[in-house]
Amino acid sequence: MQTQARRILWIDDEINSLETHILFLEQKGYQITPAMKGDDGLSLLQQKTYDAVLINHMMPDMDGIRLLSAIKRRYPHLPVVMVTENEQQETMNEAIIHQVDDFLMKPLNPQQIASQLAFLLEYDAVKEDYTAQEYVIDFNKRSALKQGDVDWKTWIDIYTQLAEWDLRLDELDIADNLRETHRLEKQECNALFARYIEDNYTDWLVGEDSPVLSVDLLYKHVIPEIQVGKQVFFMVMDCMRLDHWLKIKPLLDPYFQITTNYHYSILPTATNYSRNSIFSGLFPLEFSQRYPDLWVENDGENTSVNRHEKDLMRLQLERHGIYLKPSPHYFKIFDTRGEMEYLQWISSVKRISLAAVVVGCIDHLTHKRSEIALLKQLIPDETAFRTFVQGWFQHSVLYKILKLLADRGITVVLTADHGSILSQQAAKILGDRPATNGLRFKVGGELICSEEAGLRIAQPEQYMLPDGHYEKNYVLAKEDYYFVYPNQFNEHKHQFNGGFQHGGISMEEMILPCAILEPK
Repeated sequence: MQTQARRILWIDDEINSLETHILFLEQKGYQITPAMKGDDGLSLLQQKTYDAVLINHMMPDMDGIRLLSAIKRRYPHLPVVMVTENEQQETMNEAIIHQVDDFLMKPLNPQQIASQLAFLLEYDAVKEDYTAQEYVIDFNKRSALKQGDVDWKTWIDIYTQLAEWDLRLDELDIADNLRETHRLEKQECNALFARYIEDNYTDWLVGEDSPVLSVDLLYKHVIPEIQVGKQVFFMVMDCMRLDHWLKIKPLLDPYFQITTNYHYSILPTATNYSRNSIFSGLFPLEFSQRYPDLWVENDGENTSVNRHEKDLMRLQLERHGIYLKPSPHYFKIFDTRGEMEYLQWISSVKRISLAAVVVGCIDHLTHKRSEIALLKQLIPDETAFRTFVQGWFQHSVLYKILKLLADRGITVVLTADHGSILSQQAAKILGDRPATNGLRFKVGGELICSEEAGLRIAQPEQYMLPDGHYEKNYVLAKEDYYFVYPNQFNEHKHQFNGGFQHGGISMEEMILPCAILEPK
């Protein structure tokens, strides 16, 4: 595993009595440099590079804590192991404050020292080897799943495993081959998933073995919490993917007992369809027929198409016989100013029945990334996107709001309306009249694209979508395709390639978390 002996500096005023230990370590492949004084050890560190340092806690010229502090100030990433016979917690805490990497307790056992050094110095290499083996095992299990009777539950299992592996591979420094294998597996899974959705989605809409869909969220996960008398906070994170949730969840674990459920976004996976369905409890066709004055079909980027969500939520609650006091509250957060305003409200209100909040920060970032060169540099890929979302959330007022809700004993139902996918394949689309501007879905007249790239819906009613006063087609992109018109094809392909888009059919856009957060 290692190509040359690891250099270890051992600073101990009784180093002469440890010759047998040093000999044992040298036989294990370590090169040991002894030093009897702290100052001598610091001088040696200036002259040569070492892989780790062992220091005695109690030495007459310089105690171990002072020596540890001096080493870490100059070489913050150099592993330091403190050898001590003092098991008092105060000593341990002081060493931890000064960034000790590990402890060894006296009397020393040579094998114990070797094992500790191996753990510190070979951890990354061992982890990578083990991770590769584990990935192969999981890969084979997923392959077996895909060969069997794959249903919507199986697809949730497959996608959650893939998302968890996304995060694990992010932590490895040298796993390019494994990452490429993982990328190809996700690509293959999305091709199979698109085929599965084409074959089964319309059956779901008539109640045949259907998963929880956007229209079911309030009924399945919010109303039951209300009915048992809880104060409920319903948060919809616009465009939050499952991998984003997996990065955010550990920050919330200290404050909540979290149960993660899953649901499927309806099609198209765009805000004006999926989020209106969440709040109304209706499919777009039902919505347009029941509330024609409220229905607006436009691009998902136009926030005005979702301006009736508060009324739609109230109407859905009333259909289920839910009349709340105090009245349900609704708010949208798009920036820090909105977060602060909402923090002030939630801090001052005495009691809520149901408070719904839509958070648009991730969706806003997704769209702006395609327009701003600096954001493309900051978020070049999915790994960077996950890290960016986690960093934003950790330092956001929204995080403070959730911690405040935990303190007040308020149950949180946290979900997303749709996700997004990194779109890297351009596909030509033709139409006989102007269509909507979305890159992952189009609504218009006679729309034509290749079957490989998109699902063409010529009979919208079968998908519970409005047909309107003229013959209307919908085309939804599959896998990681995005649509570009033939005129200026290469220019638009260059402009939009590598953007995070939504509206189409992919695991990332459709399979979403719905987490129940119970305060601890």
